[in-house]
Amino acid sequence: MTPSNASSPDRLAELFARLPVGVAVIDGRGTIAWANPAYFETTGRDPGIVGTNFHQILEDQGTWSTAVGTAVDAALRHGATASFRSVRALYRHQSGPVYLDVDVFPLTPAEGGSAEVVLMVQDVTERVEGQRRAELFYQAFRGSTNAMQLTDARGVMVDVNPAYEQIYGYSRDEAVGRRPNLVRSRHTAGDVYDRMWADLKDPQRGYWSGEITNRDRAGRERPILLTITSIRTLGGEVTHYLGVAVDLSEQRSWELRAAHADKLASVGQLAAGVAHEINTPLANVMLIAESVRRRTTDPWVRSRLDTISDQVDAAARIVRGLLDFARRSEPLVAELDLVGVARDSVAFLRGKQSADVEVTEVYPGGPVPVLGDRGQLMQVLTNILNNAYEAMHGNGTIRISVRRQGRRAEVEVVDSGPGIPVEALPHIFEPFFTTKPEGEGTGLGLAICHGIVQVHHGTITARNAPGAGAAFLVSLPAHEATAGTPGNSK
Repeated sequence: MTPSNASSPDRLAELFARLPVGVAVIDGRGTIAWANPAYFETTGRDPGIVGTNFHQILEDQGTWSTAVGTAVDAALRHGATASFRSVRALYRHQSGPVYLDVDVFPLTPAEGGSAEVVLMVQDVTERVEGQRRAELFYQAFRGSTNAMQLTDARGVMVDVNPAYEQIYGYSRDEAVGRRPNLVRSRHTAGDVYDRMWADLKDPQRGYWSGEITNRDRAGRERPILLTITSIRTLGGEVTHYLGVAVDLSEQRSWELRAAHADKLASVGQLAAGVAHEINTPLANVMLIAESVRRRTTDPWVRSRLDTISDQVDAAARIVRGLLDFARRSEPLVAELDLVGVARDSVAFLRGKQSADVEVTEVYPGGPVPVLGDRGQLMQVLTNILNNAYEAMHGNGTIRISVRRQGRRAEVEVVDSGPGIPVEALPHIFEPFFTTKPEGEGTGLGLAICHGIVQVHHGTITARNAPGAGAAFLVSLPAHEATAGTPGNSK
């Protein structure tokens, strides 16, 4: 059958038959009167559908869904047009789903003729798949844990992802419309950017990658591994640039900790050797002093011998500190309640320190279980508490708190003293470094604490608390007790 109401039926039949777009003609009774080969190829339907009244085709979706049938009826009765985008083809079978655009057009009837409707069907699978890929890539852009920014050919940002907002502290609205130098740091030399742009504009290369330093909204310098790629048209014209930034801050922190640990290990070996070498002459000096003491009754001589003994004791304490620092013995691991360890540490010092220092203890309602050596952990806390007492010269407040933070157990000590000098903070856990006056500290206490906490697979950090003094935070892996309450036995 050929399309009706045409002055040259054969000519039109040949024209419609050769169209790459599927075409079907529906007459006024709703019968599918004619369809070209592309219609059957595009929809996958059997040619036997010709001559069928479309009202008899009962389908919930596809090219003859209820919605399409309703549109055809409206076109026959009222001359209305309709379009349906990305309709799933029910009868086409290939590696993936097939999608079609369906357009309904009424034909103007010839004089005395009945209304007819043309149904045009076009394969748009490639377009739909392109849209899906674009959506997938955009979701990947949004979901990436690395900071990503998309700029136009002028270098103006047109989009940034949530990781960008989190790392740099600028919202998407604040970043879009501005240039990437929004986060530029003065610590990155200008020639780095010159090389960057040269590589990006080079059609043979079209990308740049390297380490730079950026600055977030709070003013923190962040080491960044940045990769920028030029996005070009098929003709080679640059339309956009995609930048991907990997924040290296945590990696650098771990590298510094590893270097610090290596340094401590080396110093520990040296300290052990020095301590053993010093012990022998100290013992000899003490023996000689005791021998002279037994042979004299002269008060002046005895007072000088007492001074010698006191100095030898002071040197011996330093030697013991060196040995403690170098020993790094494995902890006697047991199941502990960190709350109990904190309470016992405070009780141990109570009465031995100034009564003018008010100690506030903040603990949760239940236990905070950890695995560790009670003696070593108490050594850490009593050392920190002692330092707090000394920093306040016997007058002030100390707040010790224990809490559970996810999979970590934390104990924090905050004092009301003068705090730690900013220049000293990076070195506070280094051996032989002390902020105390000369002769009042060996600089080994916090280094030993650092070593103990490391052996317990934890971390210890120091900072100056706003409105207070120094704050020390010990973080340990929390332990899920299998039965009962973690032991508190000493």
